[in-house]
Amino acid sequence: MTAPPLTWLYAPGDRPQVVAKALAADADVVVIDLEDAVAPDRKEYARTATAELLTEPQPVPVHVRVNALDGPLAAADLKAVAGLPGLCGLRLPKVTSPEQIIHVADQLALADGGAPPLYALLETALAVEHAHAIASAHSALRGISLGEADLRADLGVRDDAGLDWSRSRVIVAARAAGLAPPPQSVHPDIRDLEGLTATCAHGRTLGFLGRAAIHPRQLPVIERAYLPTERELEEAETIIKAATTNQGAQALPNGTFIDAAVVATAQRTLSLARRT
Repeated sequence: MTAPPLTWLYAPGDRPQVVAKALAADADVVVIDLEDAVAPDRKEYARTATAELLTEPQPVPVHVRVNALDGPLAAADLKAVAGLPGLCGLRLPKVTSPEQIIHVADQLALADGGAPPLYALLETALAVEHAHAIASAHSALRGISLGEADLRADLGVRDDAGLDWSRSRVIVAARAAGLAPPPQSVHPDIRDLEGLTATCAHGRTLGFLGRAAIHPRQLPVIERAYLPTERELEEAETIIKAATTNQGAQALPNGTFIDAAVVATAQRTLSLARRT
């Protein structure tokens, strides 16, 4: 089983030197941002610089977050980067309906014979309401996640706990659609590593897997939070061994009943262990 990505590091597309550092920062995925991190007068340069970089494969998977689909820049962004050898995925911001996913996928398929993997960012109350429909809109869609800054503003939420229902809604929608568990949204204070640790622990209890980051210093904190503990690894190894050597349902000495779901969870735990 291939280990899923745990860290998604954003870098502004108009700052090639920052993108270069991100590519060397040991993130699982680098997300070059053409949207929020780029000033309006730098959008064209960001697009051009990103397209130039992606003419060749990169040392780590690279995704590009394009501008909002309902705005004037997204079409040019998609045209510039879709199909380039270094592109591994497109992140689509402010998605609110399945029709947007279908439109992008069909548009890109017409252009080069197949759409690249798409990832939808849900950033409004309407998007959360449509979460499952978006998650199951098209086979090119490989993941959904929350954009919590925009969602917080849309909902008028001040306390972080006010987002938990939306978080759970998106996690359930992703899994119901057969997608991987979503990564958490970014922790915006790059100096607050204690807060990052605490919120990662909370996110893990909700069902997130990994997290987006905006600075390399956040990466090891996210990895530590989402990697299995020694106890979890030992339990997973015991479950797999028992399931392999014995047939049929059974219980471990600690009372854990082994069935297909328990084995699947153990296998996912062990798939993360290769990072250690």
